[in-house]
Amino acid sequence: MDEKPLHYPLTKRLFDILVSLLAFAILSPILLIIIAILLILQGPPILFYQDRPGLGGRIFKLCKFRSMQPSPGNENQPDRDAERITPLGKFLRRTSLDELPELFNVLKGEMSIVGPRPLLVQYLKRYSAEQMRRHEMPPGITGWAQVNGRNAISWEERFQMDVWYVDHWSLRLDIRIILMTFWKVLSGEGISQPGRTTMDEFMGSNFEDK
Repeated sequence: MDEKPLHYPLTKRLFDILVSLLAFAILSPILLIIIAILLILQGPPILFYQDRPGLGGRIFKLCKFRSMQPSPGNENQPDRDAERITPLGKFLRRTSLDELPELFNVLKGEMSIVGPRPLLVQYLKRYSAEQMRRHEMPPGITGWAQVNGRNAISWEERFQMDVWYVDHWSLRLDIRIILMTFWKVLSGEGISQPGRTTMDEFMGSNFEDK
């Protein structure tokens, strides 16, 4: 990845800053209410930080509202999520309100409003060369895969959509995805795989083919 020029257009960065500042101005009352409810019902910490790969695979700290009970061990255990997620956390995830603190990541230049979702660090060594291309653009709060199935589609389909977005990016496409995201959030479509709290762990394309 580092050997290839990283494509992060200045117009996209300016768009990200403008939308983030506008979102903070509009959503600040909601953010304060969520913080107050989290403190009352779950207690501190109210934020959850986790290493995620960003542009070019570089690692950054993703910031979200905490939706699970703290884990005494390894937190990268998707199969244990159903046991750790809180009732309030389920609501925050269903409405995608847990994602709002990622606006800070956007302002810091670590993320974009629209782009491939930042996944777990351990997935980096499991991607094919084509799948790794999803890191040629900064990760996003929402993305093309999120408005076309989100967690209800397979990993292969998701990565194909991520690479398609990298190849077809435009401000017009970003605006379209943002508008589609509002509908997806309201309808609650594709938040998780059927019968699962979150999506199954990605073990690699070769593994999935077996």
